[in-house]
Amino acid sequence: MIKIAIDGPSGAGKSTVAKALAARMGIVYVDTGALYRTVGYAAVTAGISTKDAAALEALLPSIEVDVRYENGVQCVYLNGENLGDKIRRPEISMAASDVSAVPAVRAFLLDTQRDIARRNSVVMDGRDIGTVILPDADVKIFMVASAEARAERRTRELAEKGMPANYEDVLREMKERDAQDSGRAIAPAIPAPDAVHLDNSGMTVEESVAAVIDIIEKKTGGKPI
Repeated sequence: MIKIAIDGPSGAGKSTVAKALAARMGIVYVDTGALYRTVGYAAVTAGISTKDAAALEALLPSIEVDVRYENGVQCVYLNGENLGDKIRRPEISMAASDVSAVPAVRAFLLDTQRDIARRNSVVMDGRDIGTVILPDADVKIFMVASAEARAERRTRELAEKGMPANYEDVLREMKERDAQDSGRAIAPAIPAPDAVHLDNSGMTVEESVAAVIDIIEKKTGGKPI
């Protein structure tokens, strides 16, 4: 089995690259950000402040987050409902960043993430995979891109999903989330000491995947993927 951790800021293309990589390798892709988005969605729909740690902790016993793989695609369910793209809205992105700073929420989701990795070869992406979730990962990559490049990608992605957004608003929210994610006291979004950095600002998806494959092959002794 192999465990690959891909960390980095919002909009760096982690999920897109990780999905393509997992498909090519024939292993499980785990979008950990979707789990935090699901808790954030639960809080928002319940009318709870995503910055109120006590209220969030009180909410957790009433929610069930389940990860299922349907036709090779990760689907996250909240209390039996497949949320789909509901968790991809910009306000839910910010909610996810808020709740991910709460220790009780991180503990709530930790076992779910590690259990998947115990049972499968995985490509897992998020903010603290290489530092906290899978510190023993075989390959750790910290993927970055300029805020402007990431905002352009996210704006285009939202438009393609029928959720048009203003580029300047997306850029502002992205910078706010960057500061919040990297500066939080609990599991900050920083690279593991042994992570390989990859700046894909000017890369296409295909070029990013190729760069990641090259890193993996070098880390695993040149074994082709």
